[in-house]
Amino acid sequence: GPRTGAKSEPSTGKIADEPPQQSKVNPQAKLDADRQKGPKKAEARRSSPGGPSDGPMPHPVAHLSCLDHGGPSDEKIVDEMVFWSDVPSDADYLSPMHPSVDPRTDPSVERYLAFEPDHGGWNNIRMAMETALVMGHATGRTLVLPPEQRMYLIDKGAGDQQTTFGFNDFFHLDAISIEHKGFKVITMDEFLAREGVTGRLQDYNTNRTVYPPQNKTDYGSGNSRNGLTPLWKYLRQVGNTPTWDPWECALAIPSSTDDSAVAELKDTVEKVMAGKYGGKPKPTLEEFNGKPVPVDAPLGDRMREMLADRPGICVYDRPLQEARLLHLKVDKGVRLLTHFYAFVFFADWRQDLWSKRFVRDHLRYVDDIMCAAARVIERVREHARGNTRHEPSRLGGVYDAAHIRRG
Repeated sequence: GPRTGAKSEPSTGKIADEPPQQSKVNPQAKLDADRQKGPKKAEARRSSPGGPSDGPMPHPVAHLSCLDHGGPSDEKIVDEMVFWSDVPSDADYLSPMHPSVDPRTDPSVERYLAFEPDHGGWNNIRMAMETALVMGHATGRTLVLPPEQRMYLIDKGAGDQQTTFGFNDFFHLDAISIEHKGFKVITMDEFLAREGVTGRLQDYNTNRTVYPPQNKTDYGSGNSRNGLTPLWKYLRQVGNTPTWDPWECALAIPSSTDDSAVAELKDTVEKVMAGKYGGKPKPTLEEFNGKPVPVDAPLGDRMREMLADRPGICVYDRPLQEARLLHLKVDKGVRLLTHFYAFVFFADWRQDLWSKRFVRDHLRYVDDIMCAAARVIERVREHARGNTRHEPSRLGGVYDAAHIRRG
């Protein structure tokens, strides 16, 4: 069916897109109903304002039209850019760590996850941000975006060209926050005004109230990397700042906040690393080369695959769960330079699949960038059609491309 706007999830075969069951929502029933509606029509998605019925929608993430972004006007080229799908029932899913689901926590409680952008180039920055975003939802926390700042290799502009960036320049984060009730995002300025200058943040070790540097909340734009050092030092002081190393451990998210769920993870990893799980030896990467574990395999089998050639796991346990602020720092030996799916392990396999769909379907570039890429592809196809010696190129604009690393 037509894809502009979103690909519809298939209605046949095994349903692997089932969100974890929750008492307040029946996601399977909603998902089945969504699938029975069939594919979204391209024209409907191009003109649809999108958004839930209970609030405004600044931009429907599943929607893509290039008519207001410099083209191309060829809808086939635009359709070709769409890799995401639209699963409306996914918007209702809440992590078991979310205060609205956790029976130990008052639903009005709000906890936060802040992070420092990676110091590398854009792809490393994006990769680490994806991991932080997934962790924010997985832990039921409000994601605090870093202030705008100069970013390595894309801050070379002069004159009228933009040289400082925030993540909202690249992704529809505000729209994602509105679409998904389990995911909230705020700016650093909002966070500091709400929690910092009001005296709600304490030194994590001494419980002494600590205020932001110079009681500053407005970081605006134009920040250099070094100019944000006082802010990062402050957040490291008032937050629980884990020193997770993706090469040394995988972050394990329990299936619930009950102590038994944490104990299950710790017991399983002990058996896996001792070579006592199912009579299987300590896992290595070679064991799974070309032989991936099924997505819905038992906890221990999936953990063995995640722990291959790793020393252990870092469990999201009670102290981490109850911390008001988790702050992910970038420092020597501490860098989330990894894909989220290679670092975050979910005890519930359905939550794992939901998180992968969440990134696939929502963490895509803003329309200006998608449409600029579409214009490049349009021109390359035009050029390829001039290749009269190759029939697929002459008739369909078929071409081969290579990624040349430049830095």
